[in-house]
Amino acid sequence: MKPISTRLFHRVLMPRHPSSERHPAVIMLHGRGADEEDLLGIAPALDPGLMVLSVRAPYPFAYGGGYTWYDVGEVGTPEPTMFASSYGSLVAFVDEVCAGYPIDTGRLFLYGFSMGSVMSFALGLTLPERFRGIVANSGYVPERTHLELRWDALAATSFFIAHGTQDPVIPVALARRARELFAASNAPISYTEYPMGHEISEGSLDDTVRWMAPLLTRGAG
Repeated sequence: MKPISTRLFHRVLMPRHPSSERHPAVIMLHGRGADEEDLLGIAPALDPGLMVLSVRAPYPFAYGGGYTWYDVGEVGTPEPTMFASSYGSLVAFVDEVCAGYPIDTGRLFLYGFSMGSVMSFALGLTLPERFRGIVANSGYVPERTHLELRWDALAATSFFIAHGTQDPVIPVALARRARELFAASNAPISYTEYPMGHEISEGSLDDTVRWMAPLLTRGAG
């Protein structure tokens, strides 16, 4: 299928084995210095019934190429203006693709890596009713931003958090902080640390696929 016109550039992969006219879908959000191609390599490992949409962040990354969602001051604190703009663009993007593609909106997922995980948390914790599940690899919860995070409204949205114990970019302490925050919420959560760096390992990907499988059979919109 030819991509529709949206405010954020993206790639779309139709389901390899569609099971209905409207498809469960996953929106992939890459990390800093990457682009919409970066996470497509894991698409073949995901459920063949999924539509995959991989999004390009809106800002060129000045140091090494690629794109970014925002600039970083200290780790764990997004630059507020760029972060707010990217958040607004992603909210609009979700609306656009749900209107323009045959997506089963009751089975819509986010899959984020690194900075893309931060954006996935931002959307999932402010608009949980829009998503069946959130996958956050090697990221952190954006606490010190303009967002009002809805910790008491997460019962119907599942979260999968994966982080490397040897991550030199985003310390595992920030993932453990996320675990603390979620412990006080009503969200279904799977949290696992892996013996890896700042990456998606084969083990974390396999666990993601297993976590997602039962969610694909429930909550059809």
